[in-house]
Amino acid sequence: MPSDLSLSDKAKLVAAKRACEFVHDGMKLGLGTGSTAAWMVRCLAERVNKEGLKVKGVPTSIQTADLAEELGIEVITLDSAGQLDLTIDGTDEFDGDLNLIKGGGGALLREKIVATASDKIIVIADNGKHVERLGRFPLPVEVLSFGLKSSQFLIRSLLESQNVDSRIIKTRMLDNVPFVTDEGNYILDLYLGQIGDVAALNLALNQIPGVVENGLFVGLCDMVIVGSPDGTVTEKTKGPNLKL
Repeated sequence: MPSDLSLSDKAKLVAAKRACEFVHDGMKLGLGTGSTAAWMVRCLAERVNKEGLKVKGVPTSIQTADLAEELGIEVITLDSAGQLDLTIDGTDEFDGDLNLIKGGGGALLREKIVATASDKIIVIADNGKHVERLGRFPLPVEVLSFGLKSSQFLIRSLLESQNVDSRIIKTRMLDNVPFVTDEGNYILDLYLGQIGDVAALNLALNQIPGVVENGLFVGLCDMVIVGSPDGTVTEKTKGPNLKL
């Protein structure tokens, strides 16, 4: 392990290395987005280049696609891949039921499409991402740019009936203009404090006209691998040990 890494990066790296041990020759993989997932792509590329591991990756963002191709991982589209064997991704939060908040990097739509097309999903994280209840991290909601104010109003109205601590909604900005996703949409960040019923909120948000997808990943994750700066990892699963 490089000695100049931050404690956070050390934790991400060991979690990423462990996750890549679940990758076998010939697999079709979903490749996540974000700083933690970038460590996974680097670890996977190391196996590809040193061991001759043959895999095909479906990236969840342009950023991940560029990194994977640069490092020698074969990149394909989800349409050509069909069903995926495994997706490895990071998370912004996870709870004891392995429900997630994702989308801090702005790729939640592609991430959820790829996740639902995968037989298994492994999430890598440091222990700071583990929460008793989701909601401390702002919940991203991807929306059409058309009717943005209307979508905000409808989401705010919905939140009045939800068990959340706060109802602040902010349009995500970048350089003083709205952040635009790879699909050309905007993101509204919902500052909720904590979410009482993640399944109900997930379903309700996606019924709102103008909402494309939200960052709640409910019942999708099979394992969370939590890395620590001292090099140890902890595996959290919903049931028996993950078999691939």
